[in-house]
Amino acid sequence: MSHKELVVSALENGTVLDHIPAEYVYKALDLLDLKDVESQITIGINLASKLHGKKGIIKIADKFFEDEDLNKLALIAPKATVNIIRDFKVVEKKTLETPEEVVGIARCKNPKCVTNHQPIKTKFTTIQNNDKISLKCHYCEKISSIKHAL
Repeated sequence: MSHKELVVSALENGTVLDHIPAEYVYKALDLLDLKDVESQITIGINLASKLHGKKGIIKIADKFFEDEDLNKLALIAPKATVNIIRDFKVVEKKTLETPEEVVGIARCKNPKCVTNHQPIKTKFTTIQNNDKISLKCHYCEKISSIKHAL
């Protein structure tokens, strides 16, 4: 007989972000601007995952996101799942779509880029090649990996 443990407590209402690569959980919190949220947030890192070996999960009580905000998460966790919870039940599952443009959340790695010398918001076009996502700077056209730009 196998026994199961509930590693993370159930959520009455809110959003569950699951299957985030473990190394990107803190970056996900930044991308979704969760540091000043008053709601209860439960974070799990290095949890067992049959698909990924190790994964991260973020549960945010009483918080629901716009698709535009959730799609930022696709930059670092394209296979993440988003579950909307109401009354302890999953009422909606969302899939993420990589945004075509990324504004103000990544940095250009080109030291000569105008965004590193002037008060200009960064702007990138996403380039998707299979599961790999890169960012092309709107101003200097330098292409950077997600890992180096975020």
